[in-house]
Amino acid sequence: MLGHSLTLAQNSGGGGGIGAMIVLVIYLAIIVLVIAGMWKVFTKAGQPGWGVLIPIYNIYLMLQIAGRPWWWLFLFLIPFVSLVITLIVSLDIAKAFGKGVLFGLGLFFLSPIFYCILGFGSAEYQGPSR
Repeated sequence: MLGHSLTLAQNSGGGGGIGAMIVLVIYLAIIVLVIAGMWKVFTKAGQPGWGVLIPIYNIYLMLQIAGRPWWWLFLFLIPFVSLVITLIVSLDIAKAFGKGVLFGLGLFFLSPIFYCILGFGSAEYQGPSR
């Protein structure tokens, strides 16, 4: 009797693996979409699109797009300061593409969505506002 209940318990969990695979595929598709959107943003700004894939270098390229100096990379290493710097860079990138403050806040708070909108949309890079 005990062996029979163990067999039922083992067989009842078979659907979890399929569900996890579906979630994983959706998650990977979203990641690819966001990378493609950011790649387009980089390309529109005259930067190498593949730069989005390289950690730290992608931040350097975003600073270039925003018109900020390279040494701001170091500010990203300071807790809490990095949040303020990310907000400033998001606002600057929005301005560089002719968008307003609300779009910049969207880039800050909902980056994956707004970078896709910026990359796949009709916005054109106008350069930093300085």
